[in-house]
Amino acid sequence: MLGQVTNPTGKSFGSDNHAGVHPAVMAALAAANTGDVVAYGDDELSRRAEQMLCAASGAARALLVFNGTAANVTGLSLMLRPFEAVICADTSHLNVDECGAAESILGSKLLTVPTPDGKLTPDLIAGRLVGRGDEHRAQPRVVQLAQLTELGTCYSLPELRAIRDFCRENGLLIYIDGARLANAVAHLGCSLAELAGCADVLSFGGTKNGALGVEAILVMTGSLAGNALFHRKQLMQLSSKMRFLSAQIVGLLEDDVWLKNAEQANAMARRLSNAIAGIPGIDLAYAMEGNGVFAELHRDVAESLQEDWRFHVWSATGNGRCVVRMMTAFDTTEADVDALAGGLRDRLIHVKQPTA
Repeated sequence: MLGQVTNPTGKSFGSDNHAGVHPAVMAALAAANTGDVVAYGDDELSRRAEQMLCAASGAARALLVFNGTAANVTGLSLMLRPFEAVICADTSHLNVDECGAAESILGSKLLTVPTPDGKLTPDLIAGRLVGRGDEHRAQPRVVQLAQLTELGTCYSLPELRAIRDFCRENGLLIYIDGARLANAVAHLGCSLAELAGCADVLSFGGTKNGALGVEAILVMTGSLAGNALFHRKQLMQLSSKMRFLSAQIVGLLEDDVWLKNAEQANAMARRLSNAIAGIPGIDLAYAMEGNGVFAELHRDVAESLQEDWRFHVWSATGNGRCVVRMMTAFDTTEADVDALAGGLRDRLIHVKQPTA
Protein backbone atom coordinates (compact mmCIF):
# COMPACT_ATOMS: atom_id res chain seq x y z
CA MET A 1 0.00 0.00 0.00
CA LEU A 2 1.34 3.42 -0.94
CA GLY A 3 1.85 6.11 1.64
CA GLN A 4 -0.07 9.36 1.79
CA VAL A 5 2.30 11.42 -0.35
CA THR A 6 0.83 11.92 -3.83
CA ASN A 7 1.22 15.39 -5.31
CA PRO A 8 0.03 17.77 -2.59
CA THR A 9 1.39 20.86 -4.32
CA GLY A 10 0.03 20.00 -7.78
CA LYS A 11 3.32 21.04 -9.39
CA SER A 12 4.40 19.67 -12.78
CA PHE A 13 7.98 18.63 -13.42
CA GLY A 14 7.25 17.81 -17.06
CA SER A 15 8.78 20.98 -18.48
CA ASP A 16 9.70 24.54 -17.59
CA ASN A 17 7.19 25.36 -20.34
CA HIS A 18 4.45 24.19 -17.95
CA ALA A 19 5.08 27.10 -15.58
CA GLY A 20 3.02 30.25 -15.76
CA VAL A 21 4.17 33.79 -16.49
CA HIS A 22 6.37 35.66 -14.04
CA PRO A 23 4.56 38.59 -12.34
CA ALA A 24 7.16 41.08 -13.62
CA VAL A 25 6.41 40.00 -17.18
CA MET A 26 2.65 40.21 -16.60
CA ALA A 27 3.09 43.70 -15.18
CA ALA A 28 5.17 44.75 -18.18
CA LEU A 29 2.51 43.40 -20.56
CA ALA A 30 -0.24 45.25 -18.69
CA ALA A 31 1.77 48.47 -18.81
CA ALA A 32 2.29 48.05 -22.56
CA ASN A 33 -1.44 47.57 -23.13
CA THR A 34 -2.25 51.29 -23.11
CA GLY A 35 -3.26 53.40 -26.07
CA ASP A 36 -2.20 53.11 -29.68
CA VAL A 37 1.39 52.28 -30.63
CA VAL A 38 3.07 52.08 -34.03
CA ALA A 39 3.26 48.51 -35.32
CA TYR A 40 6.07 46.15 -36.42
CA GLY A 41 8.60 47.22 -33.80
CA ASP A 42 8.82 50.89 -34.72
CA ASP A 43 7.98 51.92 -31.17
CA GLU A 44 9.96 53.05 -28.17
CA LEU A 45 9.40 49.92 -26.08
CA SER A 46 10.68 47.66 -28.87
CA ARG A 47 13.72 49.85 -29.39
CA ARG A 48 14.37 49.67 -25.65
CA ALA A 49 14.11 45.87 -25.61
CA GLU A 50 16.61 45.56 -28.46
CA GLN A 51 19.00 48.03 -26.83
CA MET A 52 18.84 46.16 -23.52
CA LEU A 53 19.56 42.82 -25.20
CA CYS A 54 22.48 44.23 -27.16
CA ALA A 55 23.93 45.97 -24.11
CA ALA A 56 23.75 42.79 -22.02
CA SER A 57 25.16 40.45 -24.67
CA GLY A 58 27.36 42.60 -26.91
CA ALA A 59 25.20 41.69 -29.90
CA ALA A 60 25.25 43.75 -33.09
CA ARG A 61 21.52 43.21 -33.50
CA ALA A 62 18.66 41.63 -31.55
CA LEU A 63 15.47 40.29 -33.13
CA LEU A 64 12.34 39.06 -31.35
CA VAL A 65 10.38 36.06 -32.60
CA PHE A 66 7.48 33.97 -31.37
CA ASN A 67 9.00 30.63 -30.35
CA GLY A 68 12.11 28.49 -30.11
CA THR A 69 11.83 26.67 -33.42
CA ALA A 70 11.40 30.01 -35.16
CA ALA A 71 14.46 31.37 -33.37
CA ASN A 72 16.56 28.40 -34.47
CA VAL A 73 15.41 28.44 -38.09
CA THR A 74 15.61 32.22 -38.44
CA GLY A 75 18.98 32.37 -36.72
CA LEU A 76 20.40 29.63 -38.94
CA SER A 77 18.96 31.31 -42.05
CA LEU A 78 21.37 34.20 -41.52
CA MET A 79 24.31 31.82 -41.79
CA LEU A 80 23.50 29.29 -44.52
CA ARG A 81 23.08 28.83 -48.22
CA PRO A 82 20.81 25.93 -49.28
CA PHE A 83 23.68 23.57 -50.11
CA GLU A 84 25.35 24.16 -46.76
CA ALA A 85 24.91 21.91 -43.75
CA VAL A 86 24.66 22.13 -39.97
CA ILE A 87 26.73 19.92 -37.68
CA CYS A 88 24.80 19.14 -34.50
CA ALA A 89 24.50 16.57 -31.74
CA ASP A 90 22.10 13.76 -32.58
CA THR A 91 20.13 14.61 -29.43
CA SER A 92 19.72 18.28 -30.38
CA HIS A 93 16.28 19.85 -30.36
CA LEU A 94 16.98 20.96 -33.93
CA ASN A 95 17.32 17.32 -34.98
CA VAL A 96 14.78 15.57 -32.75
CA ASP A 97 11.99 17.96 -31.84
CA GLU A 98 11.45 20.46 -34.66
CA CYS A 99 9.70 18.25 -37.21
CA GLY A 100 12.42 18.76 -39.81
CA ALA A 101 11.89 22.54 -39.81
CA ALA A 102 15.47 23.44 -40.73
CA GLU A 103 15.60 20.90 -43.55
CA SER A 104 12.15 21.78 -44.86
CA ILE A 105 12.32 25.56 -44.67
CA LEU A 106 16.00 26.22 -45.25
CA GLY A 107 16.81 23.18 -47.38
CA SER A 108 19.88 22.58 -45.25
CA LYS A 109 21.06 19.11 -44.28
CA LEU A 110 21.75 18.27 -40.64
CA LEU A 111 24.98 16.34 -40.05
CA THR A 112 24.33 14.66 -36.72
CA VAL A 113 26.96 13.44 -34.29
CA PRO A 114 26.45 10.87 -31.49
CA THR A 115 27.62 12.22 -28.13
CA PRO A 116 27.69 10.68 -24.65
CA ASP A 117 26.35 13.80 -22.94
CA GLY A 118 24.80 16.01 -25.62
CA LYS A 119 27.98 18.06 -26.04
CA LEU A 120 30.09 18.45 -29.17
CA THR A 121 33.89 18.74 -29.11
CA PRO A 122 36.40 19.87 -31.75
CA ASP A 123 37.27 16.23 -32.44
CA LEU A 124 33.63 15.26 -32.93
CA ILE A 125 33.10 18.23 -35.25
CA ALA A 126 36.22 17.35 -37.23
CA GLY A 127 34.76 13.94 -37.97
CA ARG A 128 31.98 15.61 -39.94
CA LEU A 129 34.21 17.71 -42.19
CA VAL A 130 34.95 14.91 -44.64
CA GLY A 131 33.88 15.81 -48.17
CA ARG A 132 34.41 19.55 -48.01
CA GLY A 133 34.88 20.83 -51.54
CA ASP A 134 33.16 17.78 -53.06
CA GLU A 135 30.24 19.05 -55.15
CA HIS A 136 28.33 15.83 -54.47
CA ARG A 137 28.09 16.50 -50.76
CA ALA A 138 26.37 19.08 -48.59
CA GLN A 139 29.03 21.46 -47.29
CA PRO A 140 29.42 21.89 -43.52
CA ARG A 141 29.11 25.56 -42.61
CA VAL A 142 27.50 25.93 -39.17
CA VAL A 143 28.08 24.12 -35.89
CA GLN A 144 24.95 24.14 -33.77
CA LEU A 145 25.33 23.84 -30.01
CA ALA A 146 22.66 23.81 -27.32
CA GLN A 147 23.33 25.60 -24.05
CA LEU A 148 21.97 23.92 -21.92
CA THR A 149 21.98 20.71 -23.92
CA GLU A 150 18.91 18.53 -24.24
CA LEU A 151 20.45 16.20 -21.65
CA GLY A 152 20.73 18.98 -19.09
CA THR A 153 24.50 19.37 -19.43
CA CYS A 154 26.30 22.68 -19.78
CA TYR A 155 29.33 23.64 -21.86
CA SER A 156 31.99 25.37 -19.79
CA LEU A 157 33.45 28.59 -21.13
CA PRO A 158 36.78 26.86 -21.93
CA GLU A 159 34.89 24.18 -23.87
CA LEU A 160 32.96 26.82 -25.82
CA ARG A 161 36.11 28.80 -26.56
CA ALA A 162 37.91 25.69 -27.78
CA ILE A 163 35.05 25.02 -30.19
CA ARG A 164 35.00 28.67 -31.27
CA ASP A 165 38.72 28.64 -32.01
CA PHE A 166 38.43 25.36 -33.95
CA CYS A 167 35.52 26.71 -36.00
CA ARG A 168 37.37 29.91 -36.86
CA GLU A 169 40.36 27.91 -38.00
CA ASN A 170 38.13 25.77 -40.21
CA GLY A 171 35.82 28.39 -41.71
CA LEU A 172 32.78 27.37 -39.65
CA LEU A 173 30.18 29.53 -37.94
CA ILE A 174 28.58 28.79 -34.55
CA TYR A 175 24.90 28.92 -33.69
CA ILE A 176 23.82 28.36 -30.07
CA ASP A 177 20.29 27.24 -29.27
CA GLY A 178 19.82 29.19 -26.05
CA ALA A 179 16.32 28.13 -25.05
CA ARG A 180 17.80 27.64 -21.55
CA LEU A 181 20.68 30.08 -21.92
CA ALA A 182 19.73 31.81 -18.67
CA ASN A 183 20.15 28.54 -16.76
CA ALA A 184 23.60 28.11 -18.30
CA VAL A 185 24.64 31.64 -17.28
CA ALA A 186 23.39 30.96 -13.75
CA HIS A 187 25.24 27.65 -13.57
CA LEU A 188 28.52 29.03 -14.92
CA GLY A 189 28.41 32.24 -12.90
CA CYS A 190 29.50 34.17 -15.99
CA SER A 191 28.01 37.15 -17.81
CA LEU A 192 25.64 36.83 -20.74
CA ALA A 193 28.23 38.62 -22.87
CA GLU A 194 30.94 36.08 -22.03
CA LEU A 195 28.75 33.23 -23.18
CA ALA A 196 27.33 35.05 -26.20
CA GLY A 197 30.85 35.94 -27.33
CA CYS A 198 31.42 32.28 -28.19
CA ALA A 199 28.78 32.35 -30.96
CA ASP A 200 28.12 34.10 -34.25
CA VAL A 201 24.36 33.91 -33.70
CA LEU A 202 22.42 32.56 -30.74
CA SER A 203 18.98 32.55 -29.24
CA PHE A 204 18.08 33.93 -25.83
CA GLY A 205 15.16 31.99 -24.42
CA GLY A 206 12.28 33.74 -22.70
CA THR A 207 9.38 31.31 -22.73
CA LYS A 208 11.03 28.67 -20.52
CA ASN A 209 12.17 31.36 -18.09
CA GLY A 210 9.02 33.22 -17.14
CA ALA A 211 7.82 34.86 -20.36
CA LEU A 212 4.44 34.35 -22.00
CA GLY A 213 5.91 33.58 -25.40
CA VAL A 214 8.99 35.29 -26.84
CA GLU A 215 12.52 34.36 -27.91
CA ALA A 216 15.32 36.67 -28.97
CA ILE A 217 17.89 36.12 -31.71
CA LEU A 218 21.23 37.74 -30.89
CA VAL A 219 23.42 38.41 -33.93
CA MET A 220 26.97 38.70 -32.63
CA THR A 221 28.83 38.94 -35.96
CA GLY A 222 28.07 42.28 -37.57
CA SER A 223 28.40 41.00 -41.14
CA LEU A 224 25.45 38.68 -40.53
CA ALA A 225 23.17 41.42 -39.22
CA GLY A 226 22.55 43.43 -42.39
CA ASN A 227 19.75 41.30 -43.85
CA ALA A 228 18.41 39.91 -40.58
CA LEU A 229 15.17 41.91 -40.70
CA PHE A 230 14.34 40.53 -44.14
CA HIS A 231 14.98 36.96 -43.01
CA ARG A 232 12.68 37.42 -40.02
CA LYS A 233 9.89 38.84 -42.18
CA GLN A 234 10.16 36.16 -44.86
CA LEU A 235 10.06 33.47 -42.18
CA MET A 236 6.81 34.93 -40.83
CA GLN A 237 8.24 36.05 -37.49
CA LEU A 238 7.62 39.80 -37.62
CA SER A 239 4.93 40.62 -35.09
CA SER A 240 2.62 43.51 -35.92
CA LYS A 241 2.02 44.21 -32.22
CA MET A 242 5.71 43.94 -31.39
CA ARG A 243 5.31 45.95 -28.21
CA PHE A 244 3.89 42.87 -26.48
CA LEU A 245 6.90 40.73 -27.35
CA SER A 246 9.19 43.58 -26.35
CA ALA A 247 7.39 44.13 -23.05
CA GLN A 248 8.17 40.56 -22.03
CA ILE A 249 11.88 41.04 -22.72
CA VAL A 250 11.95 44.30 -20.79
CA GLY A 251 10.12 42.63 -17.90
CA LEU A 252 12.73 39.87 -17.82
CA LEU A 253 15.80 42.08 -18.20
CA GLU A 254 14.85 44.78 -15.70
CA ASP A 255 16.28 44.02 -12.25
CA ASP A 256 17.84 40.83 -13.69
CA VAL A 257 14.57 38.92 -13.35
CA TRP A 258 15.75 36.53 -16.09
CA LEU A 259 18.83 35.57 -14.05
CA LYS A 260 17.00 35.33 -10.72
CA ASN A 261 14.43 33.05 -12.36
CA ALA A 262 17.17 30.79 -13.70
CA GLU A 263 18.98 30.73 -10.36
CA GLN A 264 15.78 29.64 -8.60
CA ALA A 265 15.09 26.90 -11.14
CA ASN A 266 18.68 25.65 -10.92
CA ALA A 267 18.62 25.68 -7.12
CA MET A 268 15.47 23.57 -7.06
CA ALA A 269 16.99 21.09 -9.52
CA ARG A 270 20.04 20.80 -7.25
CA ARG A 271 17.77 20.18 -4.28
CA LEU A 272 15.93 17.46 -6.18
CA SER A 273 19.16 15.89 -7.40
CA ASN A 274 20.59 15.84 -3.87
CA ALA A 275 17.36 14.42 -2.46
CA ILE A 276 17.20 11.43 -4.79
CA ALA A 277 20.92 10.77 -5.32
CA GLY A 278 21.23 8.49 -2.30
CA ILE A 279 18.00 6.55 -2.75
CA PRO A 280 18.65 2.87 -3.53
CA GLY A 281 17.31 1.89 -6.93
CA ILE A 282 17.77 5.28 -8.56
CA ASP A 283 20.83 6.72 -10.30
CA LEU A 284 21.53 10.06 -11.93
CA ALA A 285 21.90 9.50 -15.67
CA TYR A 286 23.68 12.75 -16.57
CA ALA A 287 25.46 15.54 -14.76
CA MET A 288 22.97 17.97 -13.22
CA GLU A 289 24.15 21.36 -14.50
CA GLY A 290 21.01 23.41 -14.95
CA ASN A 291 17.34 22.93 -14.21
CA GLY A 292 16.88 19.36 -15.41
CA VAL A 293 17.34 16.16 -13.41
CA PHE A 294 17.75 12.98 -15.46
CA ALA A 295 17.36 9.89 -13.28
CA GLU A 296 17.47 6.18 -14.09
CA LEU A 297 15.00 3.91 -12.30
CA HIS A 298 12.75 0.95 -12.95
CA ARG A 299 9.95 1.61 -15.42
CA ASP A 300 7.29 0.25 -13.04
CA VAL A 301 8.35 2.84 -10.46
CA ALA A 302 8.21 5.61 -13.06
CA GLU A 303 4.76 4.55 -14.23
CA SER A 304 3.46 4.43 -10.68
CA LEU A 305 4.86 7.88 -9.92
CA GLN A 306 3.26 9.25 -13.09
CA GLU A 307 -0.15 8.52 -11.62
CA ASP A 308 0.33 11.65 -9.52
CA TRP A 309 3.27 13.54 -11.00
CA ARG A 310 3.93 14.88 -14.46
CA PHE A 311 7.42 14.26 -15.93
CA HIS A 312 8.85 12.67 -19.07
CA VAL A 313 10.11 9.15 -19.54
CA TRP A 314 13.13 10.04 -21.66
CA SER A 315 14.57 6.72 -22.83
CA ALA A 316 14.75 3.00 -22.09
CA THR A 317 18.02 1.61 -20.74
CA GLY A 318 17.36 -2.15 -20.59
CA ASN A 319 16.51 -4.56 -17.76
CA GLY A 320 13.16 -2.85 -17.36
CA ARG A 321 14.77 0.45 -16.41
CA CYS A 322 14.40 3.88 -17.99
CA VAL A 323 15.69 7.43 -17.77
CA VAL A 324 13.18 10.05 -16.69
CA ARG A 325 13.52 13.83 -17.04
CA MET A 326 12.28 16.11 -14.27
CA MET A 327 12.40 19.85 -14.98
CA THR A 328 12.19 22.70 -12.50
CA ALA A 329 11.08 26.25 -13.24
CA PHE A 330 11.28 29.75 -11.78
CA ASP A 331 8.22 29.05 -9.62
CA THR A 332 9.26 25.62 -8.32
CA THR A 333 9.44 25.67 -4.51
CA GLU A 334 11.23 23.62 -1.90
CA ALA A 335 7.87 22.14 -0.92
CA ASP A 336 7.31 21.00 -4.53
CA VAL A 337 10.71 19.31 -4.65
CA ASP A 338 10.41 17.67 -1.25
CA ALA A 339 6.97 16.29 -2.07
CA LEU A 340 8.22 14.78 -5.35
CA ALA A 341 11.24 13.24 -3.61
CA GLY A 342 8.93 11.83 -0.96
CA GLY A 343 6.64 10.38 -3.60
CA LEU A 344 9.59 8.77 -5.33
CA ARG A 345 10.84 7.19 -2.10
CA ASP A 346 7.33 5.93 -1.42
CA ARG A 347 7.12 4.22 -4.82
CA LEU A 348 10.53 2.64 -4.49
CA ILE A 349 9.48 1.12 -1.18
CA HIS A 350 6.04 -0.11 -2.21
CA VAL A 351 6.25 -0.94 -5.91
CA LYS A 352 7.60 -4.45 -6.45
CA GLN A 353 10.39 -4.25 -9.00
CA PRO A 354 11.07 -7.31 -11.15
CA THR A 355 14.57 -8.69 -10.79
CA ALA A 356 16.83 -8.75 -13.86
